[in-house]
Amino acid sequence: MEALGEKRWKDYIQFSLLKPSRSSRVPLKRVRSVRSQLRSAGLLEEFIREHRPSVFARRYAQCLPQGGAALQLSRSNEKLFNYLDAQYYGTVSLGTPEQNFSVVFDTGSADLWVPSTYCVSQACDHHRQFRAFESASFSHDGRTFGINYGSGHLLGVMGRETLKVAGVRVVDQEFGESVYEPGSSFLLARFDGVLGMAYPQLAEVLGKPVFDNMMSQSVLEEPVFSFHLTRTGGEAGGEGGELLLGGEDPDLYSGPINWLPVTAKGYWQIKMDGVAVQGVRSLCPHGCQAIVDTGTSLIAGPTNDIITLHQLIGATPTDIGEYLLDCNRLSSLPHVTFILGGVEYTLNAEEYVRKEMFGERQLCFSGFQSVDIMSSEGPLWILGDVFLTEYYSIFDRGHDRVGLARSRGCSLEG
Repeated sequence: MEALGEKRWKDYIQFSLLKPSRSSRVPLKRVRSVRSQLRSAGLLEEFIREHRPSVFARRYAQCLPQGGAALQLSRSNEKLFNYLDAQYYGTVSLGTPEQNFSVVFDTGSADLWVPSTYCVSQACDHHRQFRAFESASFSHDGRTFGINYGSGHLLGVMGRETLKVAGVRVVDQEFGESVYEPGSSFLLARFDGVLGMAYPQLAEVLGKPVFDNMMSQSVLEEPVFSFHLTRTGGEAGGEGGELLLGGEDPDLYSGPINWLPVTAKGYWQIKMDGVAVQGVRSLCPHGCQAIVDTGTSLIAGPTNDIITLHQLIGATPTDIGEYLLDCNRLSSLPHVTFILGGVEYTLNAEEYVRKEMFGERQLCFSGFQSVDIMSSEGPLWILGDVFLTEYYSIFDRGHDRVGLARSRGCSLEG
């Protein structure tokens, strides 16, 4: 993995001297999550029960020292359950001629992979598959890769190819072709693959991340990308916002941008001052670390904190680890506020609740989830899409910072 330091500033100077005339927009679609599909089919409880041991194993593995016990798993090991809720996807193309794929643009990982035509898993039969033999620009890498997920090991081979994202062309991009995709979550997922947008330190074995190649090849106006996520869209794959490569769009947010320095260059990790419930700073009272993660649908935090939070908002636990709220009482439920850089980011119950139809009955689920991820600075919170649908997010690699501002045009419909 390439160190940033001096190289990053040289890249930044290049952007200043050689700027294309525009930024590039990637329309995002919002569809029903795998979790919602499993619930509708009456299979969610069975799925959670089947994978629960893997969840606990992963959580404990993250507390072990690197290179320690035999139970050592990769850093992307919570991603199966993150993608169980993933709803926002966009389209990219690989190859010459172009082959299109839908991918999760994920700020919580740093690798690019899509299914291969040689994939042996049933999941691949339901998704678009990359056909290397049809591309004039493909070159075989010779390496293999594996990423640990809760239901098994995603396996594949690596290659290099021309990638296009909303007209932005990246040559010689390293990527993975999956040949084995475990579990029913990939089978039901609406996305074909994943395009990671975190720092290169978070990459598994797949080489230089896409955005790092965009920077080094000077194909963007600025070393910046931003997300505007909405609650519109749904089962048919309606428009759910956009990813803007090369800058931010002031028309999509209101008020000033609050810039937060990145505290560790792996995830987009920032310092959080505290979490307040109905104005009382009840959690993270002395500050803690949080990551801004478009690949996670919910807001996640350490188990003890999330249990306390659910008690404070009056949520009732279910047998499979979810929390229910009374849909008729949402207007009277407490507000939850995240304090970042001295600025309060408040969510009301309509904003932190996920509404789902189960038959003819509407259920209201908490948008908060327990996930225990340790860092050198302590346990991490995850500000996922429940937070990001309300706040426009800007990721600035030139200055290693995250910007947040109130989104315009947020829909509060479930």
